[in-house]
Amino acid sequence: MIGLISATAAGAAARDRLAAAWPDRTRVYEGAVADAVRAAFAECEQLVCFLATGAVVRLVAPLLGDKASDPGVVCVDEGGRFAVSLVGGHGGGANELAREVGALLGAEPVVTTATDSVGLAGLDTLGLPVEGDVAAVSRALLDGEPVALRAESAWPLPALPVAADGSYTVRVTDRAVEPAAREVVLRPPTLVVGVGASRGAPADEVLALIEGALREAGLSARNIAHLATVDAKAGEAGIVAAAERLGVPLVTHPSERLAAVEVPNPSDAPLAAVGTPSVAEASALVGGGELLVPKRKSAMATCAVVRRPARGRLAVVGLGPGARDLLTPRAEAELRRASVLVGLDQYVDQIRDLLRPGTRVLESGLGAEEERARTAVEEARKGRAVALIGSGDAGVYAMASPALAEAGDDIDVVGVPGVTAALAAGAILGAPLGHDHVSISLSDLHTPWEVIERRVRAAAEADIVVTFYNPRSRGRDWQLPKALAVLAGHRAPTTPVGVVRNASRPDESSRLTTLAELDPATVDMMTVVTVGNTATRAIAGRMVTPRGYRWQEQEEAR
Repeated sequence: MIGLISATAAGAAARDRLAAAWPDRTRVYEGAVADAVRAAFAECEQLVCFLATGAVVRLVAPLLGDKASDPGVVCVDEGGRFAVSLVGGHGGGANELAREVGALLGAEPVVTTATDSVGLAGLDTLGLPVEGDVAAVSRALLDGEPVALRAESAWPLPALPVAADGSYTVRVTDRAVEPAAREVVLRPPTLVVGVGASRGAPADEVLALIEGALREAGLSARNIAHLATVDAKAGEAGIVAAAERLGVPLVTHPSERLAAVEVPNPSDAPLAAVGTPSVAEASALVGGGELLVPKRKSAMATCAVVRRPARGRLAVVGLGPGARDLLTPRAEAELRRASVLVGLDQYVDQIRDLLRPGTRVLESGLGAEEERARTAVEEARKGRAVALIGSGDAGVYAMASPALAEAGDDIDVVGVPGVTAALAAGAILGAPLGHDHVSISLSDLHTPWEVIERRVRAAAEADIVVTFYNPRSRGRDWQLPKALAVLAGHRAPTTPVGVVRNASRPDESSRLTTLAELDPATVDMMTVVTVGNTATRAIAGRMVTPRGYRWQEQEEAR
């Protein structure tokens, strides 16, 4: 919950805007400001104070305890110009909150945390348990000193400017180790603990069995992803309580699925009781992985520990038509999350400034789509966080389809939508896509012309607005005239046609013409051509397709 505190009418107005936008996330504190700050500090995960920073410093200073547990505090000035991350930038989430508040109120976020200021991924912001001298290793990264990465467990981390060797170390492991001097240990959720229990098994017994198994194997409980068991034990109090005490989810599986998992130590007892010869080992192994601790028993419980397979992460990111303000926040976040970026060289240049220091860039020229797709998938299979970029929406005539044709279920895939060229051009032209519409690529490099022409003819006969991608190049100069001729057989010569080149980019140009007057020679590969249907009209220099045909019927009746 975010506590909101203000002292003046202007502050209250901004406070109320935030409360209205986030009704489920915020709580307004009224009354004396000092009392309100103390109450919110004790009760909320974060605070937004519409007060001077000096006043907030004096109010919260006596309340501060530890940066790992203190709430994040953001100050917004009286004029609503700045949202300042004051306390708990990382641990309390104040840096991200300042950005969110700034975006909502039109204020500039002010973040002074060193790593955030220079674009480094904070070691304590990766969503993983972290141990060791975070401050010293972070300072070394900031100062450009050599920091070694020792990844004993593969995990898709964001980019870090690490070296092959160094006097400082970032260690990624699930071993029960104490951080050395000048070392940070990151603990990814690599371990799955399978658990079985008799009815009424005490939570203390279940927990002691798990902790003993991990201790003897030299593994850390902070790396547990989840506990797993059979569906029939989903409500078993001892197992449920053990998961709660460990702070991890409890995942359950049907007995039929567990019965199909090969295990080294099957037993007749669970087969008779819950329908599978193994609960602990099978539920730990059901997703694959390495069995580190075979079944162990106590009087009323069993457990087994598996290191699950490393899963890389592939984000297929649409960059939009080119303008930075049409790049979505989600796309920007994925670019900053990636340790490897794969893309066409000219697209990489568009967003190179958004990448974190240490990001490995694999770029290539035109015509290497399949190679880029394979490269991105291969990098993800190595357990890395990969971003594969494409213009517009990566799923529309772009990189998503070749990449997903290569990818199996051994990696996680995230699609990030982008503003397509058709949408960007449509917004410039007016509202040409107001009714049913279709996009057709006129490039016959991958699709036979006979198939393309059949699709154009179907759109013409169905009276659908058509947007042509890849309309004309030096080597393909006859396809667009042919497609326009097909449409002309079903639409009037006066049908509006919109032509947009380099939509949203500095050299953007657009014009509105007609099906009869369009000169294909003025079109190139950077152009999108939108041909209206029989209801589309040119109104005040804009291309408009009504949402229905009543408009057309009314005009014909006049």
